[in-house]
Amino acid sequence: MDLNKIKQEIRKEISMWVGGKDKLTEEFIRERIKLFFQARGESGEYASLKKDDKEKIIKSLCSDYLGLGPIQVLMDDPEITEIMINGPKKVYLEKDGKKRLSQVKFESEQQLRYVVEKMIRPTGRRVDESYPYVDFALTDGSRVNVILPPLSVGGATVTIRKFLRSIEEVNDLVKLGTIDERMAEFFIACIKARVNILFSGATGSGKTTTLEVLSSYVDDWERIITIEDALELTLRQDHTVQLLTRPPNIEGRGEVTPRDLFRNTLRMRPTRIILGEIRGEEAMDYLQALNSGHRGSLAVIHASSPSDTITRLETTALYASLNLPNWAIREQIASGVDVIVQHDQLADGTRKITYITEVESLKDNKVILRDIFRFEIDEVSDDFKVKGKFKAYGPPKFLPVFKHHGVKINEKIFKAD
Repeated sequence: MDLNKIKQEIRKEISMWVGGKDKLTEEFIRERIKLFFQARGESGEYASLKKDDKEKIIKSLCSDYLGLGPIQVLMDDPEITEIMINGPKKVYLEKDGKKRLSQVKFESEQQLRYVVEKMIRPTGRRVDESYPYVDFALTDGSRVNVILPPLSVGGATVTIRKFLRSIEEVNDLVKLGTIDERMAEFFIACIKARVNILFSGATGSGKTTTLEVLSSYVDDWERIITIEDALELTLRQDHTVQLLTRPPNIEGRGEVTPRDLFRNTLRMRPTRIILGEIRGEEAMDYLQALNSGHRGSLAVIHASSPSDTITRLETTALYASLNLPNWAIREQIASGVDVIVQHDQLADGTRKITYITEVESLKDNKVILRDIFRFEIDEVSDDFKVKGKFKAYGPPKFLPVFKHHGVKINEKIFKAD
């Protein structure tokens, strides 16, 4: 007796009823499944079904329809930060910064596709053979990437970066050891003083989390406009306008890029612009906005160090094909970007802000950087535990900006260690 085969038959039979309901309940699903069994009678393979087998099928289908199937238990675990599905039979998780294979499995590729469809349906996006990869966010803020066969060999590949509700304010970052108290005070002052901040780091290093936490210190009266590929940011301010890019349709038309949205944003009277990720020609519009009075802008970029951030920002700005010389782009970077916040995931899986670096000036056609705070590693033990400390390296040159905006900051926090 193949319980998975029976489940597939039940799912196919009741999908029309279930799909037509706006709000599902366990009671409704149980009732429909029982009707299915009653309609089949006690003949054939259904006659050999035990009561426990029926209950197992009902519970599994309830989990599919009301939650996210087998991975719902992983989604509910607050200690799991990431879920990586490599086809139906291999589900990995990240816990305490370490990736490991879980005991969770999908019954089939069909069940995995059903869960993917359920996750993506509320977003209005699609993923299928004609468009086999997509990024989107769940209603709880978790970020999802899906790539389907034949691009993904061995079944659908799904990566879920969970939204961590345990990190809501800057003190939470201090408790986790991501920053220290001095850095926390500096960050809050930077937001209040409308300093332009660029959050850099590798995938999964905590860039978006830090941005979201710091955005909570933006005043409620400010008009914030966010630009994202997927709805990842959850801002607390009421006066927030969230803009999303749009992929092309089946005919390859109708695409709306970050640059299209950024240009429109400048006409929307923003007090602050938050750019979910800089990855292409929108970098040029971002730099021009910084240099035309749009203070307090926040943005994310993938880079391995503050100096690499400058190189990557310059390179992506060249995508705009404006035929500007390199020195002109570097000049805009030096005059527009104030601070680079570098994120890293260390050998023991912990996440640290390893550099808070000031973009100081342009000298001899080179952008000059100067560290304000830095995390220095003392040693890495045999079991990969990282020991180190945060150090201060002196105040930034834009210190008068705090006074100009009436923001008080204890200058002793910058005293070099």
